[in-house]
Amino acid sequence: MNRFSRHRRPTAAALTVLTVAAGATACSAGSGSSDTKSAGSGTYTIWDPYPQFDRSSAWAHLLDGCGHGAGVKIERTAFDTSDLANKALLAAQQGNSPDVMIVDNPVVSTLSEAGALTTTDDIKLDTSKVDPNLLAAGQSGGKTYGTPIGANTLALYYNKKVLKAAGVDVSSVKDWKSLTVALAKVKAAGKKGITFSAIGTEEGSFQFLPWFWGSGAKLTQLDSPEGVSALSLWTDWLKQGYAPNSVINNTQTTSWQEFAGGDYAFAENGTWQLVNAQKSGLDYGVLPIPGANGGNAPAPTGGEFVTVPVQKDTGRYATSQKLVSCLTSGQNLSLTDKTLSYVAPTGAVQDKQVAANAELKPWVDAVKGAKGRTSDDLGTKYPKISEQMWKAVQSALSGSKSPKDALSAAQSAVK
Repeated sequence: MNRFSRHRRPTAAALTVLTVAAGATACSAGSGSSDTKSAGSGTYTIWDPYPQFDRSSAWAHLLDGCGHGAGVKIERTAFDTSDLANKALLAAQQGNSPDVMIVDNPVVSTLSEAGALTTTDDIKLDTSKVDPNLLAAGQSGGKTYGTPIGANTLALYYNKKVLKAAGVDVSSVKDWKSLTVALAKVKAAGKKGITFSAIGTEEGSFQFLPWFWGSGAKLTQLDSPEGVSALSLWTDWLKQGYAPNSVINNTQTTSWQEFAGGDYAFAENGTWQLVNAQKSGLDYGVLPIPGANGGNAPAPTGGEFVTVPVQKDTGRYATSQKLVSCLTSGQNLSLTDKTLSYVAPTGAVQDKQVAANAELKPWVDAVKGAKGRTSDDLGTKYPKISEQMWKAVQSALSGSKSPKDALSAAQSAVK
């Protein structure tokens, strides 16, 4: 999961449908003891990062239903996202990993490099229907570890009323130049331009990546001319008053709150804000973040992978594979991703989502062009690169260093 996302509780209707789809007969997240762990029978353990979903939720019923279909009981434990990653590594070291584990996609490379996960070849899991760009977040060294349960990403929300008052036709926004022209018109009309999150954490890197990648830059060379142009874009927006100084401390939540006030033309934010957007009363629209010279910029993917940890008893893998296949089947993906406000990882389910809700079209387009943060075989190198990136962004936006000097220092620190 993108840890910055916000989840909705499933409706009663969704719970009923999800339960029926999974063939569930149990009424809770399952119970059992690790003493009953034997291949193909007894209890199978599942860890997930959804503590907001309790025993009565659609998610818990789905897990039970998949267990029922595989002829086993499910013992579920839910953790906060960061806590789950730590618990997963410890369990691997102790040889006590769960049978199935659902983890934030950047964590997959950490666990795979630690030897904690099986590959899809090991457990004979078919991932041929998954969009390759989303599957890439779980790939390392030519091998695939698990399969995505869904994805979220970033795009630009825009306020139609503000743009109309400024005489801006949103269809004219096709690249960085036309976006900047639109921001200038908005400011001249007495309104505010664009807000985003540039806080000194992974959240800030997450929001900078579409502009960085949209310039043509690569994470292996932070201080390339393309990367400098991306940071210069943000820096110039602050200097011109098109973006507020508050972005330096903004989280994605506080950035959204600024946009929801009604004075901003644009806000960079994620799929998870759709519910808040609908409740805001704003006449809004959504468009993919433009690349420097046009087209859609690759935005980073959030979302989880369903993985199968390494077990001493390899005979358990056949049942674990059944559980994963059930959780990521077309019907279950459609319902689960609706509950999580995610875009599905397969084209067939994405088409169903758009048919049911046309507002998801720009998000599906954004996800199709999205990119995993650990893709390009970066794996466990990504966290260090990201830390230096957000530090460079902070230095440039605060004015303590030029974009070029900030990114040069970041590149040196990574090396």
